[in-house]
Amino acid sequence: MTAVLAPTAPTIAEQLEAAPRRFEKGRDESILAAVVEEGERLSAEDALYLFEYGDLERIGAAADAVRRRMHPENRATFIIDRNINYTNVCVARCSFCAFYRLPRHAEGYRRSKEEIFRRVEESLDMGATQIMFQGGHDPQLKIDYYEDLLSSVKQRYPLTLHSLGPPEVLHIAKVSRLTVPEVLRRLRRAGLDSLPGAGAEVLVERVRKAVSPFKSSSDSWLEVMEEAHRQHIRTTATMTFGMVETFAERVEHFQRIRDVQDRADPGQGFRAFIPFIYQPGNTELGGRATSIADYLRTLAISRLFLDNFYSLQGSWLTTGTTAARSSLAYGADDLGSIMLEENVVRATGLRHRMTDHAMVQLIRECGRVPALRDTHYRVIATYA
Repeated sequence: MTAVLAPTAPTIAEQLEAAPRRFEKGRDESILAAVVEEGERLSAEDALYLFEYGDLERIGAAADAVRRRMHPENRATFIIDRNINYTNVCVARCSFCAFYRLPRHAEGYRRSKEEIFRRVEESLDMGATQIMFQGGHDPQLKIDYYEDLLSSVKQRYPLTLHSLGPPEVLHIAKVSRLTVPEVLRRLRRAGLDSLPGAGAEVLVERVRKAVSPFKSSSDSWLEVMEEAHRQHIRTTATMTFGMVETFAERVEHFQRIRDVQDRADPGQGFRAFIPFIYQPGNTELGGRATSIADYLRTLAISRLFLDNFYSLQGSWLTTGTTAARSSLAYGADDLGSIMLEENVVRATGLRHRMTDHAMVQLIRECGRVPALRDTHYRVIATYA
């Protein structure tokens, strides 16, 4: 007798795409007025309409108005940090990634502790307050490796460790035969201060199965974040878009992280949202990078939709400085890090660079007050 599988409930994106949609004159203006002037929460349906039919300049102006309401001090912040990749060995085999190497590949590496200490000390000398450890899913590295890595750095240096990410936590749990709550407890005891939103891509299963079928699911990514919030580990959320997703699937991503933030205790949860453009160079997935106009539209709609997120970060790393300037007029209050080291995007062939001086100048040219911050978004210095 053949088993009959129960039909699965449609996803948020599937429900949005099934609903009839057409252009309606003035609808985008009324949607934006409701959000900006009346303080209404942007619905998934209206967000999709803005993606498909909304006027880009109107959307940007609305996002900037929301930014000014949330951040009336007119600052634009940034941080000095370093991304240190402890290994590029990875079994996840994401088709959009040019960085990883499979086990036993001639170009695979695991950095020595001495090399990591040297990079940390260089970062301190250049004003860094944060280190982000990120690496591949190396099947040889279990929980004791990460505990030693974090604790040895934390004991020696006055830095915040904003490190790893949900897929790495899930990988550590799998190879170490531990639960996610236990992995997070042990990492926190070892010195983990904050969990970045790495590995989110687009939090829709159709997309993840298309671009990273061997990686953790969108549900498990969200479950790691919710557990981190329960343990009072603050986090950030990201989205890498412009691969194979639809506008409705971007909206589903927004909805899912907004729902998680709604459930977090006050003062906990996600600190910020950071959208990145997919870069196709040297990847198996290939294709073309999406346009800057699409980036700005996505950035601005995220500011309107994610009303429970404190900060929205513009990205110069994947878009360049011209788009970074524009992002400050499309809802962004922060431009992330000057990144003393970054290798994952560089592996695609992209070579955007930034210094603290250039960052300050860029922000000034946009009519905003440059401010150096820490991981917790506390201002360390302003540059009037």
